[in-house]
Amino acid sequence: MAVTALVIYLAWALLAFGLRSWVQWRRTGDAGFRGAALARGSVQWWAKLLFVAALAAGAAGPTAALAGLPPLPGIDQRPLQAAGTVLALLGVVATLAAQTSMGASWRIGVAESETTDLVTTGAFALARNPIFTAMIATAAGLAAMVPNLISLAALVLAVVAIELQVRAVEEPYLRRVHGAAYLRYAARVGRFLPGIGRMPHTS
Repeated sequence: MAVTALVIYLAWALLAFGLRSWVQWRRTGDAGFRGAALARGSVQWWAKLLFVAALAAGAAGPTAALAGLPPLPGIDQRPLQAAGTVLALLGVVATLAAQTSMGASWRIGVAESETTDLVTTGAFALARNPIFTAMIATAAGLAAMVPNLISLAALVLAVVAIELQVRAVEEPYLRRVHGAAYLRYAARVGRFLPGIGRMPHTS
């Protein structure tokens, strides 16, 4: 199962970051990466650091299992691993679909001086952050496939990094840039799941 988890993880990373960045660059001349010169200690800097740690741990979990790290007792169950495999694969597909929904507005990170279109269609009609939802699903699936301490740490790091990025960086940025249009959108669409985490808004 560790080999399968590692293959799924590497395919996800290659498609979600490598291929998507290449497609973005071919279409727009811009690979879409932001945050290369973040202020040390800023919120976005911490979110980026935690996310990089989550990515490293995501690869290290199945690698450590192959090297002999045992799973945590009580949760190394075949039905859980099978469900995790399905969830991880769905997460990979959902990540790519949500990225495609963003079109030319796709970015990794936020540049405060930049303004992109407010995307509210496709996957973004279901949730305001469907890419992050799919990433969490992928990490959860991989942790279920290889339930050792490192894989579970990768899941926790991913959730913390995403929550920090969304709540403290992206939502304030979108409110500043798109104003009432974003508030209306956020009032009707959930943060990560349909109907959950909608922002109260009065016209």
